[in-house]
Amino acid sequence: MTATKADTAVPGRAQSRPGRPGWWTARRRDHLAGFLFVAPQLAGTALFVLLPLGLMFWYSFHDWNVLAGGFTWTGSENYERLAQDPALPGVLGTTAAFSIGLVALNLSLALVLAVLLNQKLAGTVVFRTIFFSPVAVTLVAWTIVWRFLLQDDGGVNGLLSVVGVDGPNWLRGETTAMIAVVVVQVLKNVGLNMVLFLAALQGVPKELYEASTIDGAGAWTRFRRITMPMISPTILLTSIITVVGSLQVFAQIDVLTSGGPGTSTTVLVYYLYQNAFQFHDFGYGATLSVLLFAIVLVLTVIQWQMRRKWVFHED
Repeated sequence: MTATKADTAVPGRAQSRPGRPGWWTARRRDHLAGFLFVAPQLAGTALFVLLPLGLMFWYSFHDWNVLAGGFTWTGSENYERLAQDPALPGVLGTTAAFSIGLVALNLSLALVLAVLLNQKLAGTVVFRTIFFSPVAVTLVAWTIVWRFLLQDDGGVNGLLSVVGVDGPNWLRGETTAMIAVVVVQVLKNVGLNMVLFLAALQGVPKELYEASTIDGAGAWTRFRRITMPMISPTILLTSIITVVGSLQVFAQIDVLTSGGPGTSTTVLVYYLYQNAFQFHDFGYGATLSVLLFAIVLVLTVIQWQMRRKWVFHED
């Protein structure tokens, strides 16, 4: 008698069933595993970014005084007050001056240091560590030390007196206070951008430099025609990070100058802090937060859109 397929099946092997596969497929299992891996990040983003952002917009339409216990709907009154605030143009001008000075000095100094430390010279590892070490120092501790150094009888003026220069009281002059705050912030974070530039420089193919040298290109031509285009994606990244960071500076202003002398170093974040936590007007403070968010968003979008014109390999 002839054996059937069922009779000749290999023992212990699961039989395949014709028709549609089950719902719990390997593809769905992979998708679930991926969602579980990103779930903590998504939960953190929703809880600590999206929710506070939504509450910020909600509070901006209210008059909220914590001391008086008042929380009333005011509609667009806070935004009308924002448009008529006589102190706001000066605050925005100070913020722009601080951001421009910080971004220009930070990026240029970081690039110069990266180019110098990319050379095969003795001691470069030591200097890389020295320039990067301030990044690991606590921000408030770093700023407190510099507050003592920049006083009238501090260490900076003590060094200047050695060479016969009578230094000013850096934190009490309107111009010198802004310069001091910018320099302290640059020295704190320039090492981070330096490391990013250094990594980008080490990724430039050596063959390009060798070919350009054979063609007779000088050092400046090689830097302008080869180095800058090849590291332009890193320049974009560092510029976005530095611009956003410059608009969010607070601790340095608070510890060094408290926004003074006068309002010469009162940037937007510190003005926001004054209204919300010193004057206890959280509604208007939230409105200033919306303005800060809009400025950061616009500048980031502009930088991202400009990448197609000056970032190498972008279409």
